[in-house]
Amino acid sequence: MIRRSTLERVNHALARQAAVALIGPRQAGKTTLALEIAATRPSLYLDLEAREDRDKLSDPALFLKRHEDKLVILDEIHRVPELFQTLRGLIDQGRRKGLRTGRFLVLGSAAIELLRQSGETLAGRIEYVELEPLNILETMGTSNDTDRLWLRGGFPDSYLANDDADSFAFRRSFIRTYLERDVPQFGPRLPAEVLERLWTMLAHNQGGLLNASRLASGLSVSAPTVMSYIGLLMDLLLVRRLMPYHANVGKRLVKSPRTYLRDSGLLHALLGLRDADELAGHPVVGKSWEGFVIESLLAVAPERARASFYATAAGAEIDLVLELGGNQGRWAIEVKRSLVAKPTKGFYHSLEDLNPAKAFVVTAGEDRYPLAEGVEAISLRELAQEIARS
Repeated sequence: MIRRSTLERVNHALARQAAVALIGPRQAGKTTLALEIAATRPSLYLDLEAREDRDKLSDPALFLKRHEDKLVILDEIHRVPELFQTLRGLIDQGRRKGLRTGRFLVLGSAAIELLRQSGETLAGRIEYVELEPLNILETMGTSNDTDRLWLRGGFPDSYLANDDADSFAFRRSFIRTYLERDVPQFGPRLPAEVLERLWTMLAHNQGGLLNASRLASGLSVSAPTVMSYIGLLMDLLLVRRLMPYHANVGKRLVKSPRTYLRDSGLLHALLGLRDADELAGHPVVGKSWEGFVIESLLAVAPERARASFYATAAGAEIDLVLELGGNQGRWAIEVKRSLVAKPTKGFYHSLEDLNPAKAFVVTAGEDRYPLAEGVEAISLRELAQEIARS
């Protein structure tokens, strides 16, 4: 499955910059997309997880100079972080020869590692494109497709599996691979079972306020240690920390962030939910849908968008506040896992505080209709389309 919108973004970035970093979690489709690009121009692909390809770079400058007329694709770049310094020298040499754009496409499975390594050495020479799992606008468009994406998540092998059992098996294997192989590459070596317990605790607390002390008590570690582990899961693009909206509204606002597992399929796998019936009967179902909607909308939002949630100590609340900038302003979005939109009084009180340009209640239905002055009920897909056009 080729991700056309991301493909275009990468091609545009390659036309502007010497190096482009395509980042995203493992199995999101980065290699497939890179090979699609390679098929359109002279290219060299190196998988740095393979020893034979790493051996070719024993003298990286000498080897890569021989291929300066090609797009060089370096997959799993974090395996050889010292390459970034070499790339800087090659890019600067190439510029003096008139080779200014489309030199290197580097792929990596963790945002912070690439940002840290490349940011120090490739400033002004690299552009970043994030590839997330499949989003709501990349599926066929029926309610069944939306439900399948919610249950299975957006990793292509999980979403496209023959049945729910195969999808669940893929996700359990994915989790084990991250815990046993990938996490040790990026962070301190810690027992896989400890991180899995934390990951599972975050799954049970999907959409809840982050309480590091409570999590630390359950794991018998310190609160700073918990925060470092959560930071690692965020760096691996597996967990989102949604910050509270801060404004001078004369109200006592909630100050703690909320945490969400970014992929609903991994959330369900961690909780042992194999199919739609098991999900429907689980206490996490409402927060799972909330997280799925939020992640779906942020996946299609413009890069300039800023996301937060709004909550006061008195109970006024909005699940997602999107600052879209420009003439789009602030949008307030509430999420309901029902066919009928019934926002609470706290939602309307929050609208009075925030005075958004637009306000929506996302439902599980397909209809769009007004609820009140300036407030509409809307389906997830239609709101995603509207945000993508903003």
